[in-house]
Amino acid sequence: MIGFLIQKTLYDFWDNMFKMVVINLGFLLVAAIPIFLPGLMDTLGISSMPLEMAITGIGILACSVYLAAASYSMSSISDYSTFGFAALFGSFKHTWKAGLVMGLFVFLLFIVATIILPFYLSIESSFGLLLAAVVFWVTIFGMISFQFYFSVYTRLGGKIGKSFKKCMILSMDNSGFAFFLFIHNLIVILLPFVVPFMLFFIIIPGPAGIFLYIDEAVRLRLLKYDWLEANPEAAASGKRKKIPWEELLVEEREKTGHRTFKNFVFPWKD
Repeated sequence: MIGFLIQKTLYDFWDNMFKMVVINLGFLLVAAIPIFLPGLMDTLGISSMPLEMAITGIGILACSVYLAAASYSMSSISDYSTFGFAALFGSFKHTWKAGLVMGLFVFLLFIVATIILPFYLSIESSFGLLLAAVVFWVTIFGMISFQFYFSVYTRLGGKIGKSFKKCMILSMDNSGFAFFLFIHNLIVILLPFVVPFMLFFIIIPGPAGIFLYIDEAVRLRLLKYDWLEANPEAAASGKRKKIPWEELLVEEREKTGHRTFKNFVFPWKD
């Protein structure tokens, strides 16, 4: 299933590369608010921690609202369709609340990483280390679970509270899969900053590619629950882990097809 997920994401990204790159460039413009403005204030001699935190918070919220709309558009690509930029801008009215809530969560993570964890570690006692460990692992669990948030919000009803709950259920019921996605996406995010010649990863695949990958993953994983609903005896007999993925993905494989390197580079020669 994971192999097909990577294959389908690659095909869909390639077929919509121009739009994905434009979305990523737009994100870089919005991300400049929390990344560069606080430093610019220091350069100009404006030193105010509350103001810098406020600018960072506003920037994170703006980024999250933007990514919520982008993720909403990714669902069209996952569903073998596409989207126009008019639809992308129109999706803001459907997702801005979800984006703000996720932005608050990300800002909380920022506070945890920059203030709370360093404070607990500075206590220099077993109690402080214990508190830091608890906060750290709760944060990691939240990051693994809520990576699905925008896709779950888009595909499963559009209710903020229920989406968070469903994210945790999806993550715990598919813990290995969720952990794999988290590590994969973490590598894609960090690689450009660790390996300089891979800076293009910021644009390709970039945030749009990551959210497309997550949406493809959620969409395919939901096939498992459709099958369990159609086969309640399998769930009752404890065979939840024996999902017939090959059978479930037959139609998906037919729709996606197979491409050679030549098909990618010279599609008009098919």
